[in-house]
Amino acid sequence: MLSKKTKYGLKALAYLASQKEKAPVQISEIAKCENISQKFLESILLSLRKSGFLGSKKGKGGGYYLIKEPNEILMTDVMRVLEGPISMVPCVSLNFYEKCADCRDEATCSVNKLMLMVRDANLEVYRNNTLADLIIS
Repeated sequence: MLSKKTKYGLKALAYLASQKEKAPVQISEIAKCENISQKFLESILLSLRKSGFLGSKKGKGGGYYLIKEPNEILMTDVMRVLEGPISMVPCVSLNFYEKCADCRDEATCSVNKLMLMVRDANLEVYRNNTLADLIIS
């Protein structure tokens, strides 16, 4: 299941991407419009800023803004920052591989085979979608 952190992060990114003017947007505006706790949103946006998706400006007229164009922000990158590994089990992870302690042989493991298919299906969706695809006109 998608975490609230990821859901809210996607909603906030989509909100920023949908702004006609690319001026910084205050956290309070995003939180109000997307019905997200402002305190929780602050930590999410800070994480997205540290990961290079957002910039921020302090003071009057300050807030958060996208650093890249929405069509340049891949969902694979966003999901890995907000959610962590895309795979459901570590033995099929592309970036965070670990052998499962309870598995004798990955080649004959039925769970491994199923989770490979799930990972690949998820990756197909994430790789073929950008932030621009989330914007509702």
